[in-house]
Amino acid sequence: MQVSSKHIAMEREIETWNQAKHTKKRSRKYIKQNIPLYIMLTPALVCFILFKYAPMGGIILAFKDYNFWDGIWGSPWVGFKHFDYLFTNPQGWKIIRNTFMLSLLSFIGFPVPILVALLLNEVRKMWFKKIVQTLLYLPHFLSWVIVGGIFITLFSQDTGMVNDVLEKLGFERFAFLYQPFSWIAIFVSSGIWKEAGFSAIIYLAALTTIDPSLYESTAMDGAGKWRQMWHVSLPGIRPTIILMLILGIGRVMEVGFDHIYVMQNRVVADISEVISTYTFKIGIQGGEFGVPAAMGLFESLVGFTLVLTANQIARKFNQSLW
Repeated sequence: MQVSSKHIAMEREIETWNQAKHTKKRSRKYIKQNIPLYIMLTPALVCFILFKYAPMGGIILAFKDYNFWDGIWGSPWVGFKHFDYLFTNPQGWKIIRNTFMLSLLSFIGFPVPILVALLLNEVRKMWFKKIVQTLLYLPHFLSWVIVGGIFITLFSQDTGMVNDVLEKLGFERFAFLYQPFSWIAIFVSSGIWKEAGFSAIIYLAALTTIDPSLYESTAMDGAGKWRQMWHVSLPGIRPTIILMLILGIGRVMEVGFDHIYVMQNRVVADISEVISTYTFKIGIQGGEFGVPAAMGLFESLVGFTLVLTANQIARKFNQSLW
């Protein structure tokens, strides 16, 4: 009995060793087969390390009194001095408030690409669909300098087309770009106009994975196009919607620098000054790097926390990102 148990244990050990050896051989074979793919991945990986991970070392500036003569490592430590300044200075709280407010308002445009994708998916005339897609995708490839110039020209108080139309209709000219409410409306709508079409590509790709027989079944049951979109299309792309929502929540404290810098002016500075523009003006133009670095670190931590929170909520519905 004792001998047989030892024999069984030895056989199991040999079997485990053979399996490990076989798995190791398969791993080596897999790596050899995919060497070309690894070579293709290398430039992107190097670029990602150099421009994404390496700059993270600059976080240390948030805890130092940086100066050019001593450099990053030689500059004296100041601990949480910059964070104290950030959270005790009314200017700092105003910038954080503006960033958070404009980001949340920009979330109004989140359903627009979904709606665009659902409508484009129902178009059956391919020539018409291609024309509409081209017109919707085109703004994405325009620089924010161009887009900002278009909207500033349209809503200018003196020479703007919108004010020309209002004047012909008997209304007075309105300073759209110098009133907080109208400036925010223009800012949010310009962002939606520029990115909605291109963002719809992801949802259009997700819609192609839905089984066409589901549409046929609902049509046989008497469901129209709107019912099919509500009961088939939307549930079919729900995982993609949740994924994009989680990623979008992670950028809730991030307002694009180009977008807001092109459209802001001194009159509406109280609502248009955000973390990215403040970092540029104080850090790049003013040569003060400590406070902007602390503000950037705070922004990243908030975004990271929001992503984790959103993912935990999505996990309860079996739709988590990881």
